[in-house]
Amino acid sequence: MVRTIILSGIMLVLMVPAIACAQAAAAPQTQPAPLQPAVPVVIGPAKLAWLNLEQAILTCDDGKREFGGVQQYVDKKNQELEQLRKESETLKNQLSVQGAKLTDEARADLEVQIESKDTYLQRFQQDTQKDIENRRTRVVNAIGRKMIPVIEKIAKEKGLSAVLYINPTRDAFIDPSLLITEEVIQAYNMAYPAGAAKAPAAPAPAKKP
Repeated sequence: MVRTIILSGIMLVLMVPAIACAQAAAAPQTQPAPLQPAVPVVIGPAKLAWLNLEQAILTCDDGKREFGGVQQYVDKKNQELEQLRKESETLKNQLSVQGAKLTDEARADLEVQIESKDTYLQRFQQDTQKDIENRRTRVVNAIGRKMIPVIEKIAKEKGLSAVLYINPTRDAFIDPSLLITEEVIQAYNMAYPAGAAKAPAAPAPAKKP
C-alpha cells in the first residue's frame, strides 16, 4: 500500500508539466506584461552594542550571592571527597603493611572493602560533578531570564538596533564605547536588589486588660 501511494504521487508530479504544456498550447499567445522593477528596501544605519553576558550574570548582585552559595556547596563536597580519599588510602596502606600477616579471609575482606570504597568514591565524584553543573545552570538560567527585559529596556532607551553577546572566537576587537555590560549590571541590580530588606511585620494588636 505504501509503495502504491508513493508511485501515485510521483506520477502526479510528472503529469503536471504535461498538462500545463497542453493548456499553454491551446491558449492564444499573448505578450507578457513588462516586469516592474522591485522597490528597493531602504535600511537605515544600524546602531549596535555588545554585552558580556557571562560577566553580567556572574558579577551582578544576584549572581554573586547565588554563585557564592554554589561555591559553598562545592567546598563542602570537596571536604567530603577528601575524607573519602583518606579512608581509601588508609585501607590500602593497611593492606600493604599487614597483608602478609593477615589470614586469607581477612585479606580478602580488606580487598573487598577497598574495592567498595573506590567504587563509591568514583560514583561520588561523578554525581557531585553533575549536581554542581546543574546548580550552576539553574542559576545562570534564572538570572538570564530576569536580565533579558533589562537588556531590552536599555536597548530601547538607547535606540539600539541590536545587542550582541561578546564571542571571543568571533570578536577580535570591540570599541569600549559600544559595551553596555556595566550598564546592564547596574540596571539589573536596581531592578532586582539582592537581599532586599523585607517589610517589617505588622505589630501584634495589644491585648486588652
